Amino acid sequence: MAGNDWINSYLEAILDVGPGLDDAKSSLLLRERGRFSPTRYFVEEVITGFDETDLHRSWVKAQATRSPQERNTRLENMCWRIWNLARQKKQLENEEAQRKAKRRMERERGRKEAIADMSEDLSEGEKGDAAADVSMHGESNRGTLPRVSSVETVEAWASQRKGKKLYLVLLSLHGLIRGENMELGRDSDTGGQVKYVVELARALGSMPGVYRVDLLTRQISAPDVDWSYGEPTEMLNPRDSEGFDDEMGESSGAYIVRIPFGPRDKYIPKEQLWPHIPEFVDGALNHIVQMSKVLGEQIGGGEPVWPVAIHGHYADAGDSAALLSGALNVPMILTGHSLGRDKLEQLLKQGRMSKEEINNTYKIMRRIEAEELSLDASEIVITSTRQEIEEQWQLYDGFDHLLERKLRARIKRGVSCYGRFMPRMVIIPPGMEFHHIVPNESDMDFETEGSEEHPASPDPPIWAEIMRFFSNPRKPMILALARPDPKKNITTLVKAFGECRPLRELANLTLIMGNRDGIDEMSSTSASVLLSVLKLIDKYDLYGQVAYPKHHKQSDVPEIYRLAAKTKGVFINPAFIEPFGLTLIEAAAHGLPMVATKNGGPVDIQRVLDNGLLVDPHDQQSIATALLKLVADKQLWAKCRQNGLKNIHLYSWPAHCRTYLSRLASCRPRHPQWRSSDEGLNHHEPESPSDSLRDIQDISLNLKFSLDGENSEILGNDVGYESKAVNDKRKLEHAVLSWSKGVPKDAQKAISPDKVDQAANAGRYPAFRKRKYLYVIAVDGDLDGLSGIIQNIFDAAGKAKIEGSTGFILSTSYSMSEIQSRLLKKGLNLHDFDAYICNSGSDLYYSSLNSEESPIVTDSDYHSHIEHRWGGEGLRKTLLRWAASFSEMNGENEEQVIIEDEEVSSDYCFAFKIKNPEKVPPTKELRKTMRIQALRFHAIYCQSGTRLNVVPVLASRCQALRYLYVRWGIDLSKIVVFVGECGDTDYEGLLGGVHKTVILKGVCNAAFNSLHANRSYPLSHVVALDSPNISEAGVGCSSSEIQDVLSKLEVSKV
Repeated sequence: MAGNDWINSYLEAILDVGPGLDDAKSSLLLRERGRFSPTRYFVEEVITGFDETDLHRSWVKAQATRSPQERNTRLENMCWRIWNLARQKKQLENEEAQRKAKRRMERERGRKEAIADMSEDLSEGEKGDAAADVSMHGESNRGTLPRVSSVETVEAWASQRKGKKLYLVLLSLHGLIRGENMELGRDSDTGGQVKYVVELARALGSMPGVYRVDLLTRQISAPDVDWSYGEPTEMLNPRDSEGFDDEMGESSGAYIVRIPFGPRDKYIPKEQLWPHIPEFVDGALNHIVQMSKVLGEQIGGGEPVWPVAIHGHYADAGDSAALLSGALNVPMILTGHSLGRDKLEQLLKQGRMSKEEINNTYKIMRRIEAEELSLDASEIVITSTRQEIEEQWQLYDGFDHLLERKLRARIKRGVSCYGRFMPRMVIIPPGMEFHHIVPNESDMDFETEGSEEHPASPDPPIWAEIMRFFSNPRKPMILALARPDPKKNITTLVKAFGECRPLRELANLTLIMGNRDGIDEMSSTSASVLLSVLKLIDKYDLYGQVAYPKHHKQSDVPEIYRLAAKTKGVFINPAFIEPFGLTLIEAAAHGLPMVATKNGGPVDIQRVLDNGLLVDPHDQQSIATALLKLVADKQLWAKCRQNGLKNIHLYSWPAHCRTYLSRLASCRPRHPQWRSSDEGLNHHEPESPSDSLRDIQDISLNLKFSLDGENSEILGNDVGYESKAVNDKRKLEHAVLSWSKGVPKDAQKAISPDKVDQAANAGRYPAFRKRKYLYVIAVDGDLDGLSGIIQNIFDAAGKAKIEGSTGFILSTSYSMSEIQSRLLKKGLNLHDFDAYICNSGSDLYYSSLNSEESPIVTDSDYHSHIEHRWGGEGLRKTLLRWAASFSEMNGENEEQVIIEDEEVSSDYCFAFKIKNPEKVPPTKELRKTMRIQALRFHAIYCQSGTRLNVVPVLASRCQALRYLYVRWGIDLSKIVVFVGECGDTDYEGLLGGVHKTVILKGVCNAAFNSLHANRSYPLSHVVALDSPNISEAGVGCSSSEIQDVLSKLEVSKV
């Protein structure tokens, strides 16, 4: 492993001083073990599991010590350290085995319970045949990449798409993203993902049927990066737009759209972006809504053209895409690129960092939870290889390929899945542009002299930069192109080359290891790898045979491939694990055979291209043998080259995009839909009171009454679900009219349908549409103690409340009936609030101007907005069984710890009473248990831990505010959210974003803290508490203190 090449000299020195350590002053270690001599096997067993650079430094110091006695003492101490490392390695192996066994047991139990709920075991029909499951399970990449045999086939496919005008949104948050001259390799965040998303957006923008593609990323206006990263918009020019001119329009094409979020004048790594994601989501939501309206005017006949999908790349963008997908009710697609659980496993195996240190350095638990949430919301997960599905995504609670297979079969047969859902994994390898690559056979023999009529073009400058290293530049070139990262295994390649004399005689080695100015300016890890390579070059005396240029441009990369092909060379990727291997495809396109690791994506690439050999990256001899075989056997080399060129079109961008769009077409279309038309409404300009006082005849179609506390059996994924009969609706409406006055249903006289209609016609559009500011009171706690805080906030608003320029929304975990029966007894009126976000964000109510018949109305469009992935009655039954089994496991046989609260439960919120908050598991454990069974939801402990609310995964109190923006156009930056010092377990979601947040010190700072004690990551990994949009009011929270905070936040009280 890189960083441990000193081991040979270390062993030799230990053995050399052996006789001198047998004197009377020998150490306890040697006395106990007799004639102890550390063997190569003992040390190498340790070294294979650890990158112990600290041990290496100690050895350097010991080597430099002149005193034999001191030198021996230091070497002796190192023996102790190695022995301790061996013990630690064994401990880590045992812990890993225990984790795997526990995960396997949990998954098998969850799968068994899910199958039991669905009433039958896996049938022969559900097992399916191999051909039907190819795309789902990656049985063969040839099946997923059909070969296009003729131009007519492409034209036929294009003609089928011409009638469509799709709008696609891609998200990629971190790194430096621009369309041209990408600074790939500048840092760990600006690598293959950046190139992939830019080229994907560009290629999709040129496809028939796609009108516009937006790639949303971060706007960076920092002095240490180029000015181009601060430009709000950049158009991506298509590589080849022939034939698509008729598709072009005023706003068509592909664009990079940069959203400002996080520090405005600082470029920060991806690990520091997590607290700023809510701000990005709000900015992206604003762009998408505005662009949808613009496209609606251009191609939608005046109706908004919503994105057909939102595609998140990596965990941070996946988290953002899940929130945007929920706010807009559009399908979500996810590409993981690299996964947090897999990285955590690898880091734990190394043993250099504890789990806590890993979390602090990489924010790994926040990343993993973002990936789990992305699985909850995704329709499709795009992977590059089968290995990514079977070995990486399989580590997640939210995905089980066996259960996914069963659910998919049930859906095809039209059988109920009882609220269960599993995202579909599809293998779509990344694409490439090949039209500019024309391998020239004459190049193979250096026929570059040219003639008078056709003078030869000058060699690219990068060729001279590489060939200056070689004493014989005409020898075949072995090319490796990778960052100086231990995972890329470059040192093993150099060892293999250095120790194989026939290979050194036949070939040169070129190492393109990113760009560097000085080794001292590189990161410690990269510098360590590079130093190891230089030492190996010196050790094997490889001068004149190995090239390692310091600089190259992105535009030089194709020329480097061409130079290697010109010399009849070989491309090698010796990484320990390669998730995909885009460089292998690039090399094949230039006519280079490959030698690649057998771990990961190269296996699938080799199956498709059949242009090289796979090796064990840990086997140095295997690497040397494979390279020598390709370099020495010219017939094999020519065959591999020809196979690669023949099959490379399967990885072209058009082929990738056709597969991409066909998969996207299989998603059920979803977008914001209101049951009444909003023609003539301007959502983004202030309105006069008269503008918003419109007849309810328009809104009555979309504001339907529903009874809080009534359950209807909804099977979330069931096929053929039918709506209730008309008479059932009327009964429900009558019940609401009775309940809304606080009178029990059985005590209220029957109300005729005419009065229901009169009550409906008396309402108006939500009053908050005419407000300049909205104060959202989201303070958690007991309702009886909340009235004083509410009154202080009302007083702080002062004249603005009286004049109507400031409105109020109550956001709470309580049901509407509880608010009415308890809070209003404190002297408050229903009309003090324009809207109520109840049941932890699962219900939304508006105040009505008709207080006699119907003081509030329910936005049932909101329910249709959040019901996607909602398990309904199937989820409820599973939760009841879980609550009963939990009590049994804890020995609470006399009385259940968790009991369903039927009085306050609703169709979209299952509420449970908690008898003993100290004995219930954290929400992460409940969600894990249910995710394993393919059930998706949000679980919130609220009301000081005495209640558990289970709501749809697309519902939350913060998402309800975004819904109000999408539905009614309220300005999120004009919202002020009031929260306590702590709160329910959804508290963190209320703090971030473009809205202002006021934290009331001293409120909810005791019992609520225990609810957050089991959080997987600190609050600072979720919320930027130093944001200028967040401020605190002092203990006491008087109206004057609140006014001072509002002034600091520049919230006027017009």
